[in-house]
Amino acid sequence: MPCVMEEMFVDVGIGVVGCGYWGPNLVRNLAQTRGAKLLACCDLETSRLDWVRQGYPAVKVTADFQELLGDKQIDAIAIATPISTHYALVKQALKAGKHVLVAKPLAQSVAECQELQALAVRNNCVLLVDHTFLYTGAVRKIKELMDAGDLGDIYYYDSVRINLGLFQHDTNVIWDLAPHDIAIMIHLLGMVPERVLAVGASHVNEQVENIAYVTMMFRERLLAHLHVNWLAPAKVRRTIIGGSKRMVVYDDMDMSEKVKIYDSGAKLSNDPAHIYRTMVEYRTGDMYAPKIDKTEALAEECRHFVACIRDGADPISGAVLATQVVGIIEAADRSLKMGGSMEHLHRPFVPEIAAAAAS
Repeated sequence: MPCVMEEMFVDVGIGVVGCGYWGPNLVRNLAQTRGAKLLACCDLETSRLDWVRQGYPAVKVTADFQELLGDKQIDAIAIATPISTHYALVKQALKAGKHVLVAKPLAQSVAECQELQALAVRNNCVLLVDHTFLYTGAVRKIKELMDAGDLGDIYYYDSVRINLGLFQHDTNVIWDLAPHDIAIMIHLLGMVPERVLAVGASHVNEQVENIAYVTMMFRERLLAHLHVNWLAPAKVRRTIIGGSKRMVVYDDMDMSEKVKIYDSGAKLSNDPAHIYRTMVEYRTGDMYAPKIDKTEALAEECRHFVACIRDGADPISGAVLATQVVGIIEAADRSLKMGGSMEHLHRPFVPEIAAAAAS
């Protein structure tokens, strides 16, 4: 849209709830987002509100969430609070007619996610979940390559997300770390698995698993595997996607070449001379690292949030994808508690969102 038309729009007034671990990043980016106006910040900790006063003196601070809900100048609310609070806070904000950007995951159950999605639709509100990695230049480039068919048929998706800490007191490592990779996986593959199993262990807090391995089976022999761990000596963020034409290595810790494309693969030999034994022909071709947009992902996400509010568009990381993520995590968590049982996903859980929204 031309700049002349953009000037006709009034800035979207935004309030931030939660100024702890992730909240300051939202505050900084929303304050710098064109078309947005940061009006207020809410937190129960006085020290966090003092931080806002010092850095953003024009922004109102409060410990009362209801003040944000009742402020008619605030069109949208960004929520960066513990997982256990998401459902209640998002529900109140949507009921008040506020657009919502909320930290991942959206809620703690598919049923809660569906209710929030239906409420957002009824009140004509944008509901965007902060699956930040979908807005990175690396993931956007991989999506572009996959949509163009450059990788061919996808055989497997293998991801590792490990580090030392940060331990959560109210959730295990799957709920904390796996949403990142599951959201990326769904976004890139455009589908959800049919079966899920998970195993894990608790070494520090007996009530909270700090390491887990999640395996997901799709139709047509596509297999995905995630390794998440709070108790690793090194920080690793690496994903490998194997396709029939090419393979991708996405290493988020590599500052210079985050995405590498390999012209590698394998196939069975059709040589009649080898009919009595299996011969595999390996293809090892060139590797190249495409140029990646280095715009901060959260800045891109905040711009997208404002654009969706203005245009009435569906967010890339909206409630449908967020519900799929939660559905998979729920299944993985059940499997984890049962010692690695095979959990079949109820595939209708996504269409049910539309049905709930229409009611």
